[in-house]
Amino acid sequence: MASEPRTSGAIVNALTIDVEDYFQVSAFAPYIARSDWEARDCRVERNVDRILLMLDEHDARATFFTLGWIAERYPRLVRRIVDSGHELASHGYGHRRATEQSEDAFHADIQLAKVVLEDTAGVEVKGYRAPSFSIGATIPWAFDCIERAGYRYSSSIYPIRHDHYGMPDAPRFTHQVRERLIEVPVTTMRLFDRNWPAGGGGYFRLMPYAMSRWLLRRVHSIDGQPAIFYFHPWEIDDEQPRIPGVDAKTRFRHYLNLERTERRLRQLLLDFEWGRVDDVFLRDEPTPLRASALDAVRSRPA
Repeated sequence: MASEPRTSGAIVNALTIDVEDYFQVSAFAPYIARSDWEARDCRVERNVDRILLMLDEHDARATFFTLGWIAERYPRLVRRIVDSGHELASHGYGHRRATEQSEDAFHADIQLAKVVLEDTAGVEVKGYRAPSFSIGATIPWAFDCIERAGYRYSSSIYPIRHDHYGMPDAPRFTHQVRERLIEVPVTTMRLFDRNWPAGGGGYFRLMPYAMSRWLLRRVHSIDGQPAIFYFHPWEIDDEQPRIPGVDAKTRFRHYLNLERTERRLRQLLLDFEWGRVDDVFLRDEPTPLRASALDAVRSRPA
């Protein structure tokens, strides 16, 4: 794939990874019981290590939105992320959609995740991303919970139309949602009075790479804004176990072009400048914690 050389004045974008394993994907919830997670072949550690190596080879930094469930089982992986110069952020504890929880249960989940991650890594966790971008107009209390739990930013909205998520009428770029909380939406491009997905995920695997590159460059040239892009560790793993009995649409969305994703990501790292969300949108450094925060939490959400 041909690419133009990056210049020293290029816009720095935020690269993000949602650290969950293949069996924790929301679309597989009807097929895999949570009680079965422990028995599954967990592949997240090897896939994140591949990503860390790829980022190091391209001198890129990123933000890893990590499940508390993963951090408890793979603490050394979490510390490797931080030691490699990347930002550690929260993806909640148990990968439950915000819309499927009560206000109290949601707050308990995101607070526990923050505590587990901070205790494991010894750095402040500033950011949160809701599983499946599940924050929307039906749960107006969600941002109150995120602010109350001590996060400084959320990246939980994808301003597109989608059958599983999306707030197409939400602001497309960073905006204040509470007094001490900003929202950093995943990037979209505006064309023909509609927002088009430009920030990764399944669309990155579905579209030809040249289309993704064009969309991001247009956001830079038309809007003059940095992009925020996301993917999952399982998306570079073509050898992951296939889940039996999955419906055709879910099977297509999950397994499409897995064998091409790493190659496309490497091209993305060549074509654009990438950094951490906190460096791009908050522009400060992580703060070491003085003491273990885990002692403050006595119970987990059900």
